[in-house]
Amino acid sequence: MGKRLAGIFWSLVFLAVPVLGVATFAIAPAYDHWLPKDVSEHGASVDSLFYFILALTGVVFVVTEVLLFWFMWKYDASKREGNATYIQGSHTLEVVWTIIPAATLLFLAIYQMNAWADVKMRRPAMEPTVEVVARQFEWRLRYPGRDGTLGTPDDLFLVNDLHLPIDEDVLIQLKSMDVLHSFFLPNVRIKQDAVPGMKIPVWFKAARSASSTSCAPNSAAGVITR
Repeated sequence: MGKRLAGIFWSLVFLAVPVLGVATFAIAPAYDHWLPKDVSEHGASVDSLFYFILALTGVVFVVTEVLLFWFMWKYDASKREGNATYIQGSHTLEVVWTIIPAATLLFLAIYQMNAWADVKMRRPAMEPTVEVVARQFEWRLRYPGRDGTLGTPDDLFLVNDLHLPIDEDVLIQLKSMDVLHSFFLPNVRIKQDAVPGMKIPVWFKAARSASSTSCAPNSAAGVITR
């Protein structure tokens, strides 16, 4: 009787995992625990890719957990008569469940290429709008002055207070003075590591105004888009 109750308990625990998981995602937007407002032109493609992968992995997660529940419930040890039977397995089944994940990953790699190119490859032909230099524990910002060129005496300097225009291409030159820092602008769907010794270009175009405070590992920055 004790083994039977233990089997029922663990079966219900495995069933509760997908139920609670799906319920959490369903109610999260109502409590404002979801993606922040998107104000960038490329954000829609990033969000679309995110939701597609979330739905795909969500279905696999639910099916897997339901199967675990079913097997634990159906093949409970307390119901077993006689010794367990050893089987060698199925080579065909092994091949199938290797090919399907591999094909899925290949499809995702191809499906996301356009979104990746918009954010990481199709750099606008322009001078940097602002230079962002990360250090512990602040972001140093340098804007070009009236001459529109960085690195000249009329440059403007700020700390932790980023101001950028809307309806214009923005090109940020990202650097680090010490260690790796994560530059994160959630409202424009941008996240890029600042690497010591490298100048990394980051670009986007904001369609609407937004303000946020962004926190990421090792770094925090107040960000305002106007």
